[in-house]
Amino acid sequence: MPAPDLSVQVVAGYLEREGFEVAVAGEGHAALDLARDREPDVVVLDLMLPGIDGLEVCRRLRTFSDAYVIMLTARTEELDRVIGLSTGADDYVTKPFSAPELVARVRAMLRRPRAGTARDEPVRRVGDLTIDPVTREALRGGQRLELTRTEFDLLDVLTERPGHVLSRDQIFEQVWGGQWFGDRHVVDVHVANLRRKLGDDAQSPRYIRTVRGFGYGMGAGT
Repeated sequence: MPAPDLSVQVVAGYLEREGFEVAVAGEGHAALDLARDREPDVVVLDLMLPGIDGLEVCRRLRTFSDAYVIMLTARTEELDRVIGLSTGADDYVTKPFSAPELVARVRAMLRRPRAGTARDEPVRRVGDLTIDPVTREALRGGQRLELTRTEFDLLDVLTERPGHVLSRDQIFEQVWGGQWFGDRHVVDVHVANLRRKLGDDAQSPRYIRTVRGFGYGMGAGT
């Protein structure tokens, strides 16, 4: 059963007992300063931070960090979730939540690939897109795309077999992993974010095709 709303000290203490190195900031500007100084792998970010809120912190964080971001929100409206993910968060947890649930999500994040850890795979080309699975870089027309880790993971999965359509469940399994238990709606939001960075039109796509009621596939890029 979910526990009552947990204080930041309780959450930090639980993560530390599970072996994580934890640094805590109490307001938005301090959180950004801490992220610049400590270069974290995962950021657990409360939407309702004092100073500047979690959405603005996430936007600014994405200008200098590719850390995974888990957004905490006490509000359950779908719009809040979508806005949080569209600013660059990788997933969200709705309050109240249990400390073990948060730990499980952090562990799932850290199991995902990091730059330079991919298999020895060739560079892929789809139209004017170039995707390097080893360096985890993507170029469009020779210009580097500024993608979050999740957006690159999604592009990596879709370009592995261009023309092949993957169901939302298949994408979720490959990008988020079999032990991830978040909302599968994150697939649609991150596809929308990736399309925006590709300059793709969902109504007349060059790159990512939607198969209504099923999932997504990568087109030829022409």
